[in-house]
Amino acid sequence: MPQANVIYLGVKGSVVALDRATGTEVWRTRLKGSGFVNCVLEQGQLYATTRGEIFRLDPTNGQIVWNNPLSGLGLGLVTVGTAVPSQAVPMEEKRRQEQQAAAAGGGA
Repeated sequence: MPQANVIYLGVKGSVVALDRATGTEVWRTRLKGSGFVNCVLEQGQLYATTRGEIFRLDPTNGQIVWNNPLSGLGLGLVTVGTAVPSQAVPMEEKRRQEQQAAAAGGGA
């Protein structure tokens, strides 16, 4: 399924991909623990952080491509920044921006 048709959620140690139109689950990948997961889609690459680790997942099927335990840094929240900050937008903010752009494009 094309990335534009999917929304990615971080929930209780997992990343879940949902079909944007129907809300149907496309895939689910269990990461570490059962806590907060932060997801970022940047230039077609899906990154998720939880329990002090970062993972890169294949956005089409949720397979873990790699992970880095960030050894020695503890279990705190991890924030992701990239060389292209305008494209490193948390999923909900990206969705909001797309909705605003669509409303402006088809506006009255």
